[in-house]
Amino acid sequence: MNRRAVDRRTVLRGAAATAAAVSASGIAATGAQATQAASAVRPVGGGLPRSLVFDKADYTVRTATLPSADGGTKEVTYHFYGPVTYVTDPVDATHQSLVVSVPVAIDGEKVDAGHTPIVFANWVGGYFPVSVAKSTGIGEGIMEMPGGRVLENNGNDSNLPKLALAAGYVVVEPGARGRTLVDAGGVYYGTAPAVIVDLKAAVRYLRANKGRVPGDTERIVSTGTSAGGAMSALLGASGDSHLYDGHLRELGAADASDAVFATAAWCPIADLEHADMSYEWCWGSAKLSGTGALVDQTLSKELSAAFADYQASLRIDGIGRYGRLTARNYDDYLLTTYLRPAATAYLDGLSAEARSAYLAANPAIGWDGGRASFTWDAYLAHMGGRNKNVPSFDGFGLTTGENNLFGKGTVGARHFTRYGLDHDTTGLTTKRLDKDIPETLALMNPMHFIRQRHAGRSRHWWIRLGTSDPHTSLTVAGNLAASLAGLGDDVNSAMYWDAGHATNRDPAAFLNWAAQVTGHRPPGA
Repeated sequence: MNRRAVDRRTVLRGAAATAAAVSASGIAATGAQATQAASAVRPVGGGLPRSLVFDKADYTVRTATLPSADGGTKEVTYHFYGPVTYVTDPVDATHQSLVVSVPVAIDGEKVDAGHTPIVFANWVGGYFPVSVAKSTGIGEGIMEMPGGRVLENNGNDSNLPKLALAAGYVVVEPGARGRTLVDAGGVYYGTAPAVIVDLKAAVRYLRANKGRVPGDTERIVSTGTSAGGAMSALLGASGDSHLYDGHLRELGAADASDAVFATAAWCPIADLEHADMSYEWCWGSAKLSGTGALVDQTLSKELSAAFADYQASLRIDGIGRYGRLTARNYDDYLLTTYLRPAATAYLDGLSAEARSAYLAANPAIGWDGGRASFTWDAYLAHMGGRNKNVPSFDGFGLTTGENNLFGKGTVGARHFTRYGLDHDTTGLTTKRLDKDIPETLALMNPMHFIRQRHAGRSRHWWIRLGTSDPHTSLTVAGNLAASLAGLGDDVNSAMYWDAGHATNRDPAAFLNWAAQVTGHRPPGA
């Protein structure tokens, strides 16, 4: 019997049979125990249940003309596996399944991908659910947005799975639960930390099937954008942390490592418990892009002041021997390390005529001696304004996607910061955050593990975002990169000038970087 038919029936049965039995689980270790556990690394376990054994012989042969990172196309013949459920006890197998694409010929040249690095490409965005259950080929994962909306490439400006397959990588696309999933009893079963637990379970499935899954399971490169970028960074930062053990056991995840070798994150929406304060530090004086109005400056300044305390607590130095990063010098750090170099690279790539036209249309941007020059205030005026009100993440009225992300049980949205709770407008009478919130925040934040110098983290990092992306503060990616560099990790971080959210302007550079750090030799190289 064809395995695909069996798997898809299993997907539907698993979702229906378990929907009413969904429950949230807590984390046993707290305080000093949690700190100790976060630095421990899980050993790889023994045998696999039969349902988790990958069948290397069961695939469909596909041939497609795919975009290549150099702007052209390649004809790729590949073996397509799945969808395969990656846990033994799925809550919702429609989302807890993955697909694998293995190149066997590119432009007529045979490819042996048996030991090729694996690009683990998640399609998560907005912390919505992602499914590959209907995929019949590479790059078809669906981010399930409210109202049935579908965005091309899930809102990304490129289809990274297709680009990676055309470059000769094995590509794995995992589905994962998301914040809007609700069962028949009104229980939200995809809220935090479900998405990262699912992605970890998918990595464990791959690593437990070493020698069966084509590709090198010791050389997994995680990728993601926006919320998916945050989850990619979290995968990279938290590899093999025991803090997730209870959640993974509930699903019947494989007893194997969930560490990844390298991590790529585009515009990561991370560090959510500090996101409101960092947003106001960065964009507080910028006008709303839709109305041209300023947000409540009293609230903005209160949150910005809180950011100063948070930034001081990190005690991290900027990349390039910059020195200690504080709220007072972070604007200069961003200008010298990211913004002016990004503008310089962009303008240098234009023809003299196009550059002159650009500078005439953007008088706040200077050009002197082959370098862009501008102040922080000029940059804020240039970038076009903020797109979120204050507060941006923990809304006083529990109206944001992040409020939904931290819902629990039949409660669809909760406060996850003290500031949000103290200013609640929904009529809540409680004066305390729910007791599970601090632990759940830690499970969702890569900075928690980086600050613990977690031993299981990946050591290679690619971090990118656009300079005209007000979905979160520039300091989020800045702190992520600087903290990792301070630990001695290999960090390649940069910004794209005048680029918005979910932008990937240098896929060829990324794939070359991935080849360099993993030792991959692309076909034809």
